[in-house]
Amino acid sequence: MLIVLLFTCTCSGLNAQVADLVSINEKRINTNKKAMLVLGGWGAGNLATGFLLMGQADGSTKHFHQMNAGWGAINLGLATFSYLASAKTDPASFNTFQTFEEQHKIQKILLFNAGLDLAYITGGLYLRERSNNPSGNPERLRGFGESIILQGSFLFVFDLAVFLLHRRQNQSLQVLLEGLSFHGNGLGWRMAF
Repeated sequence: MLIVLLFTCTCSGLNAQVADLVSINEKRINTNKKAMLVLGGWGAGNLATGFLLMGQADGSTKHFHQMNAGWGAINLGLATFSYLASAKTDPASFNTFQTFEEQHKIQKILLFNAGLDLAYITGGLYLRERSNNPSGNPERLRGFGESIILQGSFLFVFDLAVFLLHRRQNQSLQVLLEGLSFHGNGLGWRMAF
């Protein structure tokens, strides 16, 4: 009777762990989908206003809107592709290791992107500074530089915000590891009930 009771409790604990994994994966996928809606909205807004306003502007402002339209098209394309990929993902298809791996992977991507965003801002500042030299095309350099500063700044805030949302979800993953212990040449899992 004791063995049957222990087996039943162990199976209940494992079923709860699987339900937790599905919930954790659903949260990660939903966070990614919402983030892609924000990025897609930003991209669509930049694409539309860029095309609309570049025809009405001249000088560096025209180049600013041209660059914004280009960034908008790229951001909208990336957001659409990523949203569709997330929508196809089954949250129940990940085991424990894959769940940790996916969580870690998205956080690394977001931090890497934040570093790229800082490089974009730096590049934009460089172009804006180069526009002070009258040789070449200073209006284009200024417009492109200011656009890249704007786009890089938005993306930096965006990537950090999404990273922090995912990092908060790591707390759910930590609960799964609480009973896990490593010994000299083995692995143990303790479950309290």
